[in-house]
Amino acid sequence: MIKIICLGKLKEKYLSDLVHDYQTRINKYHPLKIIELKDDVDISKEESSILKQIDDKDYVVTLEIEGKKITSEDLANLIDSTFNHHSTITFIIGSSLGLSKNIKNRSNYALSFSDLTFPHGLFRGLLLEQIYRSFKINNHEKYHK
Repeated sequence: MIKIICLGKLKEKYLSDLVHDYQTRINKYHPLKIIELKDDVDISKEESSILKQIDDKDYVVTLEIEGKKITSEDLANLIDSTFNHHSTITFIIGSSLGLSKNIKNRSNYALSFSDLTFPHGLFRGLLLEQIYRSFKINNHEKYHK
């Protein structure tokens, strides 16, 4: 299973539509669960709610500006090889507060898409698109570049 833990709810219909579209596409390849948690003004409360959603056996990928920048092919390889040893990959998108030190320490892989800052809802769509692209790559299926 792939879990995506997000802080905050999507408010814009166009972003909800984008996320739903990629969620449907990904579910044809692999089960996907999106967990929306309440964002808070206290990062320790966010940390607590995130940790409740992570199993000890999960492979955790945190989305961090300080993380490693990789290609779409590298992400496809990461997903493919991780499923050889873990049944669940959990991606975590923090709130505007970022992620706590404890969440970053729990991470197996810190991933960065860019040095740019993205709105959280739009970034959720970008992450889902890249996960979908990974399944297309891993299944040797054509997908636009």
